[in-house]
Amino acid sequence: MDIRHCKEEDLELLERHMPSPGQTRRHAMRFEKQQQGLSTFLVAWSDGIHVGTAQVLWQGCTAPEVRDRFPRCPELNGLGVWPPQLRSQGIGTAIIRAAETRARRSGHQQIGLGVDDLNHRAAALYLRLGYQETGCRYLDRYHYIDDNGLQHEVADPARFLIKQLAGQPS
Repeated sequence: MDIRHCKEEDLELLERHMPSPGQTRRHAMRFEKQQQGLSTFLVAWSDGIHVGTAQVLWQGCTAPEVRDRFPRCPELNGLGVWPPQLRSQGIGTAIIRAAETRARRSGHQQIGLGVDDLNHRAAALYLRLGYQETGCRYLDRYHYIDDNGLQHEVADPARFLIKQLAGQPS
C-alpha cells in the first residue's frame, strides 16, 4: 500500500471512487487546505486504486473546547476507507500510522482526533492504537451541500482522544 499526500490530478479520481455527499466537493476542499499549508491530505492507494483518505490539520481541531485544552496539537481528521468492504483490513491503521509519522517528523509530541459518540468501531480502533481519552467533549460541526444545492449544518457529539508520539520510532 502506498500512502502519500494528495496531488491535484488525484481529485477527479477520488470523487469518482469515494464521492463527496451532494455538491460538497470535500476532496477539493481538503486539497485546498493542503495547498495553503494548513493540512496534509493523505491518500492511500492499493494496486493503483484509491482505498482511503485522511487529513492532518496542523493547526488542530477547530472546536473551541478542544483548541483551548490542546492548542498546538495537530488533529487527524476525516479518516475514511472506501469501499466499505475494505474496512477491517488494516487500511485505516496504515493511514493513521502515516499521519502519526508525519506529525512526529514535523516536531509534534502528540496528535489528536475526534470520534463521534455513535462510532464505536472507530473508537475501539483508536484506543487499540494507543489513543487515550482526554475527557474533552465537543460538538463536531460541519456542513454538506445536498444534490439540490442546499447547505445542511451538522453537529455530532464527539470526544477528543490524544496519542503521545515522543519516543516512538519514525
